[in-house]
Amino acid sequence: MRRYLYCEAGFVEKAQWLPNSWVNVVCPDNDDFEFLTQILKVPESFLTDIADTDERPRTETEGNWLLTILRIPVQDKLNGNLPFSTVPIGIITNDEIIVSVCYYNTDLLPDFIEHTRKKGIEVRNKLDLILRLIYSSSVWFLKYLKQINLDITAAEKELEKSIRNEDLLRLMRLQKTLVYFNTSIRGNEVMIGKLQSIFQDTNYLDKDLVEDVIIELKQALNTVNIYSDILTGTMDAFASIISNNVNAIMKRMTSLSITLMLPTLIASFYGMNVDIHLEDTPHAFALIILCSVMLSALSFVIFRKIKWF
Repeated sequence: MRRYLYCEAGFVEKAQWLPNSWVNVVCPDNDDFEFLTQILKVPESFLTDIADTDERPRTETEGNWLLTILRIPVQDKLNGNLPFSTVPIGIITNDEIIVSVCYYNTDLLPDFIEHTRKKGIEVRNKLDLILRLIYSSSVWFLKYLKQINLDITAAEKELEKSIRNEDLLRLMRLQKTLVYFNTSIRGNEVMIGKLQSIFQDTNYLDKDLVEDVIIELKQALNTVNIYSDILTGTMDAFASIISNNVNAIMKRMTSLSITLMLPTLIASFYGMNVDIHLEDTPHAFALIILCSVMLSALSFVIFRKIKWF
C-alpha cells in the first residue's frame, strides 16, 4: 500500500504523486514494486536490501540515488516469542523523489504523519524527513521501554509469589528485546554522523534539529541501558534464589534420609541370621524400637539445631 504525502504545514495525502512529495510504501505488493521501479526508477537492489529483516542501519548510493536504512521499533502482538522488536525502514531519495519503504505495519509512521499535521511541522527537505523519522523512532523506543518496564515489574511480583518457568522465560524475552533495542538505537545514532558528513556542504543541514535528534537518541539509549542493567540484576537475583532453594531442599532431603536410615540400620543388624543376644530378653522388640526412635529423634534434634530441617 502506498500513500502520496505532500508537506503543507504537515503531511497531507494527495491522490497522485507530485515532485518533492513523499511516497510512503508499507507492505508493498506487485503494483507498488512496479510503480517504484518502472515509474520512479528506484533501483531494485535497494528494495531487496530493505526486505532483509536483519539489515542494519547504513547508507548506500547508486547514481544520484541515496538509500538510508534505519531501525524502528514495532510491537508484535501475534508473535509469542518477543513482545517488541525492531524492523528496517528504507528512505530512498534523489533530487526530486522521496520514498520510504517498510515491509511491516507499524504504529510509528501513521503517528508521525498525524503528529506533523497537529503541530503544523514543515519538513523542508529529504534530510529533514530522515532526521524527524529518527526522532520519532526514539520517541517510540521510549514509549515501548515504559511498557517493558511495566512488564518487568509485573513479572517480578509474580516471581515473588512463586518462581515459575513462564515468568523467567518472560523476563528472558524482555532482556532479548532490550538487546535488540540497544543495537538499533546505536545504529541509528551512527547514522546521524554519516548523514552529517554526506550533507555537510549543503543547505539541507539543520543543526538545531540534528542536536534535538541526538539528545532524544541518547535519552533512549540511556533508558535501555538502565532497564537492561536492572533486568540483568533481577535475573541474577532470582537465579541465586533458585539455587538457594535447591540447596535447602537437598539439605532437607539429606537430613530426612539420615534420620530414616538409623532405624533401618538397626533393623538390618537384628535381622541377620545370627545370635543377637536378646532373644531371651523380655520385651526385646520394644527395646529395639525404642532405641531406633531415640536415635532418630537425636538426629532430628541435631539437624534442627544446624538448621538442616
